[in-house]
Amino acid sequence: MSEEKSLNFLEEIVEEDLKSGKYASILTRFPPEPNGYLHIGHAKSICLNFGLAQKYGGATNLRFDDTNPVTEDTEYVESIKADIQWLGFQWAKELYASDYFEQLYGFAVELIKKGLAYVDDSTSEQIAAQKGTPTQPGTKSPYRSRSVEENLQLFADMRAGKYKDGEKVLRVKVDMSSPNMHMRDPIIYRIKHAHHHRTGDAWCIYPMYDFAHGQSDSIEQITHSICTLEFIPHRPLYDWLIQQLEIFPSHQYEFARLNLTYAITSKRKLLQLVTEKFVDGWDDPRMPTISGMRRRGYTPEGIREFCERIGVAKRDNLIDVGLLEFCVREHLNKEAQRRMVVFDPLKVVITNYEGVETLKSEDNPEDPNTTYRDIPFSKELYIEREDFMEVAPKKYFRLAPGQMVRLKSAYIIKCEEVVKDEAGNITEVRCTYIPESKSGADTSGINVKGTLHWVSIAHAIHAEVRLYDRLFKVENVANEEGDFKDYVNPDSLQIVQNAYAEPALANAKFSDRYQFLRKGYFCMDKDTSEEKMVFNRAVTLKDAWAKEVKKG
Repeated sequence: MSEEKSLNFLEEIVEEDLKSGKYASILTRFPPEPNGYLHIGHAKSICLNFGLAQKYGGATNLRFDDTNPVTEDTEYVESIKADIQWLGFQWAKELYASDYFEQLYGFAVELIKKGLAYVDDSTSEQIAAQKGTPTQPGTKSPYRSRSVEENLQLFADMRAGKYKDGEKVLRVKVDMSSPNMHMRDPIIYRIKHAHHHRTGDAWCIYPMYDFAHGQSDSIEQITHSICTLEFIPHRPLYDWLIQQLEIFPSHQYEFARLNLTYAITSKRKLLQLVTEKFVDGWDDPRMPTISGMRRRGYTPEGIREFCERIGVAKRDNLIDVGLLEFCVREHLNKEAQRRMVVFDPLKVVITNYEGVETLKSEDNPEDPNTTYRDIPFSKELYIEREDFMEVAPKKYFRLAPGQMVRLKSAYIIKCEEVVKDEAGNITEVRCTYIPESKSGADTSGINVKGTLHWVSIAHAIHAEVRLYDRLFKVENVANEEGDFKDYVNPDSLQIVQNAYAEPALANAKFSDRYQFLRKGYFCMDKDTSEEKMVFNRAVTLKDAWAKEVKKG
């Protein structure tokens, strides 16, 4: 039994609300804008909103905050839904802020009737000037004193399409001298003659985020509306609007957003990386997007465990990407099938061996019920070039002249001779094998310290292997001077065009995860075709990066 974990501040609030009878059950929501792909920061928010509801027997709505018709696209809607389901969650209702356009319009009319909203003809520059500064109070708009009747007519005319973009806005009358700039008569409707991905051309006025968000929460009767810290100054307006409209009092709570080392999560900057071809699309395996991580070979279990471990904080912090990799690695170690793949081949000829035999090797030593696969063994093999040294230092346990190693799931071999070309490059290594040393039935009595992976040349299949590393060279990109793109890691992708794999890999499926022995964890990429198999490295076997940083 794992030790009892202390509750995070949101769990404490929910438990208190349920205990006191404030709510019979809880309802949260995940409200993405359909204007980009979800990233690791959204994964944290998804795990938090859906996880809270799951833990306390509640439910979570998926609500697309589609109030800006210019940037939205159904492609994003579909990708967001796919990402949430892949992470392992299912929403109670699929909703759209645009479902509420008529209701929201009604709320705005009600505010006008109460004398709490007015149509303003000022330009955006004039409105910005009226707002004042954090230390100086704002000045009232000359249109603030319009009558209720005039405002109702003008607002109806805005809806009817009588005005051009930017000609008029609807503002609420709050307090032009409030220390909170968001309360200085914020705009709640603007005119946009733009086609909407759901409502088409039915509307030419659209609610602002601050108006749509809280009211949508209230319409759905969301009990706990969870946002990131930058929405703290928006909360007084959220509460004020609910109070004036006398509607269900949803409550907003804020938590720290996720900032990850060696990564960025700004949609604007991620879009630049895509459009300027620093990466191969939104699902490039180096991207911090959920679709990128999925393509790279990360597992939903690993990402959920990461979100669980980092917890929920009330102040911003920078999380080490090494923790995310650790969580993914821990999960992959349990479920990945083991395979042997040689990236940089060196030919080994076993001079005293003839024929071909089939050996068995376990698919996953971590699994007590592991299955076994057949591997062909023959006279001519490939090993990794780095696993041989002609002049070996003292504690070198791999292959060297006169030295013995075990070939994984096969035999012990001894290096007898090195063959070179005219330029002095090693072209092959000649070895003898010890027939009594067969893995699983070893009677040779010989102990060797090194075990190498290998493939039989005649039976090997070809694959392209993509070795991904961190997208940026610096830990905290946001803190660096100048253009963030100057810090892109030029070595973030290295391609092994022609790796040699054991034949069992020919049956790989896109859903499978593999550990290439001594190399890392891999999955098959969507670029795989009949002609060529392509594999992506999800994570290394150990945290190589931490070692490099220590060395540096």
